[in-house]
Amino acid sequence: MKQLSADDRDPENATGALSDQLDSLVNHLVGRGVTLTQARQIFERQFILASLRLNHGNFNRSANHLGIHRNTLRNKVDALRIQSAEYRDSGKRNRST
Repeated sequence: MKQLSADDRDPENATGALSDQLDSLVNHLVGRGVTLTQARQIFERQFILASLRLNHGNFNRSANHLGIHRNTLRNKVDALRIQSAEYRDSGKRNRST
């Protein structure tokens, strides 16, 4: 997936290329018969995973990043069946003594 530029990360400027990409994706999903509920779940799952990966699995930082309470994040992770292996850095935690 394309990396966002500084302009795309600015909410006031996010209407350009990001909006075009979103339009394309939405049209693709609608054309495939994906329901709004399915699309919302797919998006929410990916958004949460991205935040957890960015914050190395730290729920407090991820919840703050997402603008939700930590318990809400925990409930969403459980409801979306997100496993810790999907967001943890498995290879970077070498615990040699």
